[in-house]
Amino acid sequence: VQLQASGGGLVQAGGSLRLSCAASGNIFSGNVMGWYRQLPGKQRELVADMTSVGTIRYADNVKGRFTISRDNPKNTVHLQMDSLKPEDTAVYYCNLADLKLGWANLVDYWGKGTLVTVSS
Repeated sequence: VQLQASGGGLVQAGGSLRLSCAASGNIFSGNVMGWYRQLPGKQRELVADMTSVGTIRYADNVKGRFTISRDNPKNTVHLQMDSLKPEDTAVYYCNLADLKLGWANLVDYWGKGTLVTVSS
């Protein structure tokens, strides 16, 4: 499975960006696609994810500002980021968790990160 992300960049505080990620390869229909982010010197953290049946999780600090969506037939996931804050500055990573072997044995795939910079 390969993940190709796009859409990062520089934006002023209060602005918007849209991240997109396309998955290709041998993709099992039961999966979770989403976005994580990582700040320098910190652990990668969940931003938002969405199962193939539509269950969504958001990190508390992005609720009401970010919206995740996906297109299952196209194996794509998008993250609409509005009202961006300087603390949203990070490298954002697309993730696909393959659930073929169940939740306890999921297999993670990662895209290359895309940098989002929010200036104050």
